[in-house]
Amino acid sequence: MSILLLYLTYRVSNSTKNPMYTEQRGKMKITDIETFIVDAGWRPWIFVKMITNEGITGYGECSDGRSPQGVKGTIEDLKPLLIGQDPRAYEMRFWDMIRGTRQSPGGIAAKAIAGLECALVDIKAKALGISVVELFGGPMRNKIRVYWSHCGTSRAMHSDIIGTPPIRTMEDITKLGHEVVELGFTALKTNIVIPGDPASVHFHGFGGRLGTTDQVVTNDLLQNIEKLMFTFQEAVGPNVDLCLDLNFNFKTEGCLRIAKMLEPLDLLWLEIDMYDPKALYQIKESTTTRICSGENLFYMRDFIPYFELHAADVIMIDVPWNGFSQSKKIGDLAEVYQINIAPHNYYSHLATHISASLCAVLPNVRIMEIDIDDVPWKDDLVTDTPEIINGYMTTPTKPGWGTELNEEAIKNHLWENKLANW
Repeated sequence: MSILLLYLTYRVSNSTKNPMYTEQRGKMKITDIETFIVDAGWRPWIFVKMITNEGITGYGECSDGRSPQGVKGTIEDLKPLLIGQDPRAYEMRFWDMIRGTRQSPGGIAAKAIAGLECALVDIKAKALGISVVELFGGPMRNKIRVYWSHCGTSRAMHSDIIGTPPIRTMEDITKLGHEVVELGFTALKTNIVIPGDPASVHFHGFGGRLGTTDQVVTNDLLQNIEKLMFTFQEAVGPNVDLCLDLNFNFKTEGCLRIAKMLEPLDLLWLEIDMYDPKALYQIKESTTTRICSGENLFYMRDFIPYFELHAADVIMIDVPWNGFSQSKKIGDLAEVYQINIAPHNYYSHLATHISASLCAVLPNVRIMEIDIDDVPWKDDLVTDTPEIINGYMTTPTKPGWGTELNEEAIKNHLWENKLANW
């Protein structure tokens, strides 16, 4: 036998003992992807389940209350790019999906990609037997301050579903404020709640009758906002921070009038959704009221103009719409510009664990959103609910996101079943 043949025989026989060679032969692969659109009362939640050939399942969330079928359809379109691929290479899979959607910068495509990417990250951490927090460097905090979001909003619109008292008068707002304090929360956020029988919430930015596209704040509405927020402040006292979310309801002029009016309250922030960073900067520089924005933005390219202008005091990141690794990059970039972040979390307990994992690995977190008033079956959908003590959520430590979906409960609350009964 020639020396060359002996050498090649040696290399082949020993390569089978090489861990890298073994890994390639037994490579983890994605075998299937499922999407669940779940009934969350007045909106759907969208969950992604990613299955592998090694028995590890990853979960993600990409909830969109207005276009659930569009998100689900996009996930179906992306499946051929993922089936058979190694889920642990989540960064490569992300770019496969970005290129596969023809470099779509946001919208439904980005939300679908985010849900899938979250499932990929969940698998990677579980494969290593660690939490996502450990995967991204370990915890920077053991607990995360949270605020009671849509405080009064959910009760004004859906008290019959969530089983809470309706909001008929400002006295009901006072009682709710007392409840916030009694439960140990140190901050709350509300929307423009208008008590009555029935109560209503000003949401013209998301739809309405003819003449509601102008985004104008009337004197009557200003007076209602002033009374609402001062009632909340009197009820919760000086140790609970207040936030007001204006959504897309007003143009620059209207937002500025509201911000100036609320200056005596020293809000934690006034939240404004606005796609022109210069307009947002104009508001911020014209008032002492702190401004928060960003929940509708995607990826670093959308956030950079806001960072460069310092257009907001706090930047909000929607993790189920951006994906975890991309949200981490946005948060790190915010740190470069000396800006705090706050996750947008109008979703399920899975999203809460995902957002809390982000808060645990960033150095520049202000506070995290969570809904307390919600559908009665919210807790049933996951194996582990958030642990909240005196207004702080304990950082997840179990493998992956720290919670799993309860698929039996999910299948009992599918959105399609709700639609069929309408």
